Amino acid sequence: MRLTSFHRFGNIELICYNFLYMKLVAKVKLNTNQKSKNALLDTIRTANQAANYISDIAWSEQTFKKYDLHKLVYYDVREQFGLSAQMTVRVIAKVADAYKLDKETKRTFREYGAIAYDSRILSWNLDNQTVSIWTTQGRMHIPFSAGKHQLELLQSQQGESDLVFFRDEFYLFATCEIEEPDPADFEDVLGIDLGIVNIATNSDGNIYAGDALNQKRAERKAFRKHLQKVGTRQAKRLAKKQSGRESRFSKHVNHEISKQIVNLAQGTNRAIALEKLSGIRGRVTVRRNQRYGLHSWTFYDLQQKIEYKARLAGVRVIYIDPRNTSRTCPCCGHVSKSNRPNQSTFKCVRCGFADHADIVAAKNIRQVAVTQPYIPDMPDQMA
Repeated sequence: MRLTSFHRFGNIELICYNFLYMKLVAKVKLNTNQKSKNALLDTIRTANQAANYISDIAWSEQTFKKYDLHKLVYYDVREQFGLSAQMTVRVIAKVADAYKLDKETKRTFREYGAIAYDSRILSWNLDNQTVSIWTTQGRMHIPFSAGKHQLELLQSQQGESDLVFFRDEFYLFATCEIEEPDPADFEDVLGIDLGIVNIATNSDGNIYAGDALNQKRAERKAFRKHLQKVGTRQAKRLAKKQSGRESRFSKHVNHEISKQIVNLAQGTNRAIALEKLSGIRGRVTVRRNQRYGLHSWTFYDLQQKIEYKARLAGVRVIYIDPRNTSRTCPCCGHVSKSNRPNQSTFKCVRCGFADHADIVAAKNIRQVAVTQPYIPDMPDQMA
């Protein structure tokens, strides 16, 4: 909750607050039997056929706004595809949203692409862990599987849920709105340096090593290369089956690291300082053997996980300019490429100060964040 305005009318004082909410997504798996699976398959296929039909008309008539499309196709879609009133509305919205980016290319939709449900055609029963969902074969009550964290998120489910068909299974991605606590005042700043060899390093000197993740990447890369060389149908089938494992492992590691960082900052009443990493892949030059690590590492994912966990915990996040954070001596302030002779070593050519390079970078990030102007009531600084 944020104080946004204060008004006085004679002896009456009016204080206005703005409640801030964060949108998170809860992913649950639908435990379908053959009947419900066939019904969902038919529903998702029919909805996307309708979306392609609507897109054809939108393109030929050059009509892309949702309200105009609704007047143009609503009754035809209901009659031709047998969709319910609300599902028709959602499919029209899907097409209109697809043309919001630009209107220079005709949009087409995959046969089993995701479709959106709202509260009129999908409802949750969290006690029994079932959903009541509209299908082309009538309403169905389908059980779902979810972990403790997902069930907690679903308590605040708001808005749409996306039905996704992936690897022969159905999932629901539900939008949940979580009220953010007021960010606490902080006494100090915890600097965080993100890297390739060491995923994260903080200004206290703690290193979150990336050995396990880098080893997993190397193994997956070698395995993919082997399967590509074999080139048989079975090898291609295995490659498809194995795809996504590295990404899931990386996200799991990022979750664990971001949780530790936020817990440390919260427990010591500190803000978190991060570098602005936008465009880092085009900005950073690395050796040939490090290029794969640079382009496969989930920079943005770890940063986003740190930020949203920090916001839920009431911890401030500050972004700084990353220039020279790894080349500046924290003792004398001398800046030089020569201060960092290799990836892990920092040694100032002026004063002789030496330490682990990533720890020095984290300390410099903290120092910049401490000295730069900071306005507590400006949430845009966290964006």
